[in-house]
Amino acid sequence: MLEAVGAEGYEPTSVRTVLDRTGVYRQAFYDNFADKDDCYLQAYDATLERVEDLVREAAAGQGAWTGQLRAGLGAFLDFLDAEPDVGRALIVEVHAAGPEALAKRTAAMARVNAFLDRAREGGGDAGGPPPIAGEGIAAGIHAVLHSRLSTGADGGFRRLLPEFMYFAVLPYFGAEAASAEMQAASV
Repeated sequence: MLEAVGAEGYEPTSVRTVLDRTGVYRQAFYDNFADKDDCYLQAYDATLERVEDLVREAAAGQGAWTGQLRAGLGAFLDFLDAEPDVGRALIVEVHAAGPEALAKRTAAMARVNAFLDRAREGGGDAGGPPPIAGEGIAAGIHAVLHSRLSTGADGGFRRLLPEFMYFAVLPYFGAEAASAEMQAASV
């Protein structure tokens, strides 16, 4: 489902499209899904869980917040490089999939924001950034990925890691630390 949606768009993708791509019989499809929307939502949930597991596994071996962010974000960008159509279905086509899909995306973005805002515990600049910083960073990264995926980009996402690290670290730890993280992510 997500490969089809990412390649063809949510609206043009039909149950027939999925059946043709998978070789599944119509009855088998309807034994598992109520309709196209239900199939997309279940695929979205399963894939989001898989991606979040990839990110958590990559970040698990890192001690500092910056190392966790670099490893986790790098794993996510590697996923987009490996499966751009699925990434497009998750990030771009979710808007066409309706309010339930958008609610799932909103919940996922809130989890990203919560992780980003843990940087406050790391003792960054006195006073630190305003509480909206994590949300702004998550939204900014999402906007860049959305823009690239919506124009058909199907590679080169990992190359964005250094700039994303700079953007994410800057409000919490300042320009010097952001530059160091950008350098570390370039390796």
